[in-house]
Amino acid sequence: MAIEIHKITAHIGARVEGVDLTRPLDQETVTALREALNAHKALVLDAEGLDDAGQQAFARHFGDITTAHPTVAAVDGAPNVLPVDSGGGRAANHWHTDVTFVLNPPQATSLRSITVPPYGGETLIASSAAAYRALPEPLRSLADTLWAEHTNDYDYAVPDEDVDEDQAARRAEFTSIKYRTVHPVVRVHPLTGERGLFIGGFAQRIVGLSPGESRRILNLLQAYVTRPEHVLRHRWSPDQLVLFDNRITQHYAVDNYDGLPRRLHRVTVAGDVPAGIEGKESYVIEGDASHYTPLAA
Repeated sequence: MAIEIHKITAHIGARVEGVDLTRPLDQETVTALREALNAHKALVLDAEGLDDAGQQAFARHFGDITTAHPTVAAVDGAPNVLPVDSGGGRAANHWHTDVTFVLNPPQATSLRSITVPPYGGETLIASSAAAYRALPEPLRSLADTLWAEHTNDYDYAVPDEDVDEDQAARRAEFTSIKYRTVHPVVRVHPLTGERGLFIGGFAQRIVGLSPGESRRILNLLQAYVTRPEHVLRHRWSPDQLVLFDNRITQHYAVDNYDGLPRRLHRVTVAGDVPAGIEGKESYVIEGDASHYTPLAA
């Protein structure tokens, strides 16, 4: 069966048909998928019969894969697979790009549905390229000049007094190694040359500005990322895989399923060091992530 790619929304998302993820992919198919990912930023594929090993094999078609996470435990027996589990709290319920607090965040993220609630539990994926294009010229010119510090020790939405022992333990695990990295607010995609707003929940401060000034500017720019017309709202079905370009998207796991079981498995592809519009690259202030990810060519 020939590969078919069907656009889902104007700015982001396509459904891919005709690819059997349980079998090795030929180079022609991999090239078609890479081109579709460059164009649509997020791809939805059927994954019936796919297991953890198969998901990792699929991700390796796009480059070396990372370990599960710099600080969070992997699936037992699968050090490159991160469980995204409703039993693990709601830490993912904020807009973010995966692991931007390290020097070279993943280039791509794959999520595979293991357990799907009967309602809710959608994943929202936003195009930061569409957000950048929507900026008025004065804001775009400002954003082009800005750099932001990203950290895993970010401001949680839940007040400390509302955090129970399990949540406190998860926070302690997440921040067991402190990371602080400075990235361009406008990142140039290394394959397409597109510009995108590279911010999200781990971006906590604009270099050279106070925390209050930083928050106002980040909130203003973030509002363009999360405009409804820039967002794919994916409703999970059993045995699906979603692949999205982590360099030019943000995502958000919606907590609207009444605490019912929901589990995805995540495998990420190692990325390059982000660069701004003048070619300057990101730099580390604190934290060594060499145990987590190789550097993509």
